[in-house]
Amino acid sequence: MKKVVLILLSLFIWTCNNDEKNETYTVAIPETITKAEWRTKVEVQMPKPILDVGKIYAYGDYIFINEKLQGVHVIDNSNPSTPTAVSFIYIPGNEDISIKNNYLYADNAIDLVVFDISDITAITEVLRLEDVFNYYFEYAVPVDGFYVDYEDFNYEEDVIVGWTYEEREYEVDNSEHVTFDSGLANSTGVGGSLARFQIVNDYLYTVGESELSVFNITNLSEPGLVETYYAGWGIETMFYADGYLYLGGTNGMFIHSLENPASPQYISDFNHWEGCDPVVVDGDYAYLTLRGGNECGQELSVLEVIDVSDKYNPMRVAQYFLDNPYGLGFKDNTLFVCDGESGLKVYDKSNPLELQRINEFNDVQAIDVIPLEDRLLMVSENALYQYEYVDESSIELLSTFMLN
Repeated sequence: MKKVVLILLSLFIWTCNNDEKNETYTVAIPETITKAEWRTKVEVQMPKPILDVGKIYAYGDYIFINEKLQGVHVIDNSNPSTPTAVSFIYIPGNEDISIKNNYLYADNAIDLVVFDISDITAITEVLRLEDVFNYYFEYAVPVDGFYVDYEDFNYEEDVIVGWTYEEREYEVDNSEHVTFDSGLANSTGVGGSLARFQIVNDYLYTVGESELSVFNITNLSEPGLVETYYAGWGIETMFYADGYLYLGGTNGMFIHSLENPASPQYISDFNHWEGCDPVVVDGDYAYLTLRGGNECGQELSVLEVIDVSDKYNPMRVAQYFLDNPYGLGFKDNTLFVCDGESGLKVYDKSNPLELQRINEFNDVQAIDVIPLEDRLLMVSENALYQYEYVDESSIELLSTFMLN
């Protein structure tokens, strides 16, 4: 029988039935191309609509918006009232970027690619670190298939670019469970709370489903992989604050110390029910959203406040119910929370134990925010919104840039 891997959304199942029987499952079969061919596909293209909006990143006068697994759209924001699309960097398999001193770092699924963006009209690829991201294959698994057949897939030579499906019958022993087998001068940009990439001084940190990778970027055009290690399970986001990395996972928040920046050390974790989990940290408090339902697990959706003054013993101190939260961010004592179809919620966090909702924008769909010094960037599934700060409790819409 072919080597087949059983997967569900949680990547494992339990059952109390010990009987063996034949069952029919949908099998996903990888469509592949060689890595050599894959690595020739990156190119800078003309601007085009964004069909599937991903992460947002701000750097100088430019905004970079990821299109999930397709690449990065470059927007000239020198005039925030009238942003203009500049180009699209096609990077298949891309999920995230980070920028320092005009060098853009992007994941090309299995590779880290470095671009020189000093001339935004002539972006060039300057370096590629091959096979540094092992976790690509975990993200590649389709949710449509219950089984994945990897027998003819060569991990060393090939890259998955699509899937075909067929029905197959298997003898199932319900007494066991099967797990998934994964084979500017001195300037740094700012990502949203959904980011997986983070630059801290001379290091680039990236997280995958269960791995944290460290790259030395002292020489910006020639980064080097320092190490990759297990950092937790179900990691989705990463936030840096005051010498620590806070990793948001489906089952908890993981804290890692950067006392030795070349080798982050696990400190502790805060466990919660299963839910999608971006996190931001300000001083002694972490703010995280848990989105229930869909692929994220539980039904409840909340904003939680975690006391992280003792990094070895983080404790939840407050909880607020929301409808469908995604990303969040803060500026001074104002906390901005994206609540999906329910819009943008604005809180006064001067007392983190008793957040006060001071404003909300229900006429927008909100995915993530970046609170800049002079304005707030917010992205939805179809638009980039920019708000200007009026005072500590209010913002006003400055511009709306349609993405698709």
